[in-house]
Amino acid sequence: MIAFADSSAVVKLYADEDGHEAVRAVDALVVSAIARVEVPAALWRKQRLGELLVADASRLTRAFEVDYGGSESGEPPRLVAVAATAGVLEAAADLVAVHPLGAYDAVQLASAITARRAEPDCQTFACFDSGLRAAAARSGFRLLPECD
Repeated sequence: MIAFADSSAVVKLYADEDGHEAVRAVDALVVSAIARVEVPAALWRKQRLGELLVADASRLTRAFEVDYGGSESGEPPRLVAVAATAGVLEAAADLVAVHPLGAYDAVQLASAITARRAEPDCQTFACFDSGLRAAAARSGFRLLPECD
């Protein structure tokens, strides 16, 4: 299965949170380029809240960076990123008129729609934010996990 994963879902690749099994079972994950900032920010927030040790936050952030950009040994990235192009940002700006989304959630949804246009098999949206899940469902995506 190919799925678009917002940053709340991507974090679950690295942190054992509720729902992590569903995300880790996906064969191929597509993400928005803004995950490059959102995921490390979430991991370091966990450290500041006392949920992760500094060493763990550093290790998990590095693992994400390899998955996002590939390894120095030439291993390809595990995550396929949709660039935050002018077209994606314009689509996100249009989405906020239709869905009650914040700016970054709108970029996530616009990225998913862009990915689906490029790869029609990308019909699943992995997300753990209720507002973004609702907007993704209204945009025709299957949701992962399947129920809240």
